[in-house]
Amino acid sequence: MRIIVPIKQVPETSNVRMDPVTGTMVREGVESIVNPLDLYAIETAIRLKERYRGEIIVISMGPEKAIEAIKEAVAMGCDDGILLSDKRFAGADTFATSYVLAKAIEKIGLFDLIICGERATDGDTGQVGPGIASFLDLPLSTFTSEIIKIDDKKILVKRLVEEGYEEIEMPLPAVLTVVKEISEPRLPTLRGKIKAKSIEIPIWNAEKINAEEDKIGLKGSPTRVVKIFSTKVMREGKKIVVKDEATLHKALEEILNYLIEKEFI
Repeated sequence: MRIIVPIKQVPETSNVRMDPVTGTMVREGVESIVNPLDLYAIETAIRLKERYRGEIIVISMGPEKAIEAIKEAVAMGCDDGILLSDKRFAGADTFATSYVLAKAIEKIGLFDLIICGERATDGDTGQVGPGIASFLDLPLSTFTSEIIKIDDKKILVKRLVEEGYEEIEMPLPAVLTVVKEISEPRLPTLRGKIKAKSIEIPIWNAEKINAEEDKIGLKGSPTRVVKIFSTKVMREGKKIVVKDEATLHKALEEILNYLIEKEFI
């Protein structure tokens, strides 16, 4: 079984910053981690490999420092990785990102499954997994919570929906986006860390994957950020301190009068 896991290196939640001029995320000089929700996709792939044998290839699009994220996945138990890095990829929205990842997967060749995290914590859209499936014309299961059965030709999965769960069967190859319920990510092993330290991660540019210039980066992104602003707390509150029975009655009176004034009661 050959599994491809697209992952993303994202800023720590407290370090997310946007460029108000370009409308894109500031990544240079910001401490980054593997997208936490991608760890569940990595773990799912490793469990399938342990059960059915095979190979796991991790791919990521980003600057050269994203090699760190790929090596972390290798340290967890993945076999190989590829970084998609090109200045022309910069500023890509989910459409252009899905296109680049799909072109890279075409370049990799034969595979059985593509397993993605539910979404990235920096964008929070959940669109890249479905986008890859669309570009590659593959069956898709989003919000996958369990892989029930898999063989050479098809896969049966359980997915989370608004009303509860549903089971769907799909032919292989297929794309899954997985939720936290599917697994519990493991920590990197010492053997894995040694392998990750020595492994060479190839870097593919736009020419390597035969990507069309007008479909990559900011130029190939139909999404446009019109305006960025920080939210402001406009509401004001009043603090009522109760120290004894007298102030308690006064506080209750003030609260009651407020509720009557606002027509809550």
